[in-house]
Amino acid sequence: MDKRLIKIGEAAALLGVTVDTLRKWERTGELLPARKTQGGTRYYDSAALLGLGDTNTPTICYARVSSHDQKADLDRQHEMLETYCAAKGWRSEVIRDLGSGMNYQNPGLKKLCELILRKRMNRLVITHKDRLLRFGAELVFALCELQGIEIVIIHKGEQPSFEQDLANDVLEIITVFSARLYGSRSKKNKQLLKELQTAADKIGEDYGIYDVKSPQDQTESE
Repeated sequence: MDKRLIKIGEAAALLGVTVDTLRKWERTGELLPARKTQGGTRYYDSAALLGLGDTNTPTICYARVSSHDQKADLDRQHEMLETYCAAKGWRSEVIRDLGSGMNYQNPGLKKLCELILRKRMNRLVITHKDRLLRFGAELVFALCELQGIEIVIIHKGEQPSFEQDLANDVLEIITVFSARLYGSRSKKNKQLLKELQTAADKIGEDYGIYDVKSPQDQTESE
């Protein structure tokens, strides 16, 4: 039976990775194209790429931080994940998210879930459990188990930034509820809004989050 050869773009889509990742794997010798023309066009054996559970299926790493001022930590996670996988001899792709651990719509998380459901990975690696989701990581782990995907958590203890990350998530919840209450004529709702804003300010002061503003403050400053 003849092999069906596909170009690098289709091969990347088949594996759920980027074209740049396939080029990196070629440079490191982790995954070589079945054929490469003199002009540099790469062709891959689709049947080999579809061999689920074999060495052609990549390890997917996931890194996340809650806010832009934690980008340095995101870069550290990325480097740690790549170094760990390289030491294990695993061909890896790192998916990054910059958003709350309580947001199930983060683009990287959605991509990760798609790869799990399509079984286009053989292993999930994260630095800490709560880098995946603040609440609900067990659901993602259950999907991995059903698909026969290995889960590796490098550090199973609590990471130093846990409290501040959790504070950011609580502030996000308060902001959402405050936005819904703002403008209400109900005396009860106005009192609740005031209490929420006071709680948000207290959390911001306790954990060094200085850009806390209520929806009313933002409106008045515009």
